[in-house]
Amino acid sequence: MAKHGKLFREAAKKVDRTKRYALADALTLLKECKHTKFDESVEISVNLGVDPRHADQMIRGSVVLPNGTGKVVRIVVFAEGEDAEAAKSAGADVVGSDDLVEKIAGGWLEFDVAISHPALMGKVGKLGRVLGPRGLMPNPKSGSVTPDVARAVREARAGKIEFRVDKAGIIHAMVGKISFETNALAENCTTLIDVLQKAKPATVKGVYFKAMALSSTMGPGVKIDLASVIQK
Repeated sequence: MAKHGKLFREAAKKVDRTKRYALADALTLLKECKHTKFDESVEISVNLGVDPRHADQMIRGSVVLPNGTGKVVRIVVFAEGEDAEAAKSAGADVVGSDDLVEKIAGGWLEFDVAISHPALMGKVGKLGRVLGPRGLMPNPKSGSVTPDVARAVREARAGKIEFRVDKAGIIHAMVGKISFETNALAENCTTLIDVLQKAKPATVKGVYFKAMALSSTMGPGVKIDLASVIQK
């Protein structure tokens, strides 16, 4: 097991591992635990009572965080003609068709978000083995395959994130930077949680939200009191 440094251990002492904190208190504590010079990312982990082996319980989607993520994203768009021009005007970094497919197939992966017009998915599909494992493959469920590529680009710039439950039934998502105001981080968290709540499969009869925790890039995890964030 990897050993944590002195600064991390000192920060971790501030967190009561047996306690579950209200969302605002958890975020305040997370900020108090910061011990690095860079602006760390803040991530929320949500343990859902789903079985991802069943297709109808594979929770996946996207949400535009009201206060953004604080991350500068590089966006590529697979589009042609007027759609390509619209994507460029909306702020896409690289737009192309066959040329872009060939460039990525050749090993170029200097981007964070990939968006595609439905008409080009036949070509983009060839990149599945390259983009899929990296979570970059355009997908209709996440809104990254759409005829309105310009809107998708604007949403990505505004702070749109994609989420997908892992094999253990957990969602991991970035909700901002440690430098954000506490209320801005809280609003981002509750926006995501609300989307997850609405995505609850009808086949899930037991406890849906099992546990939640917040963490920063180099900080300790802080457990969240579910009653402070779940709408009854």
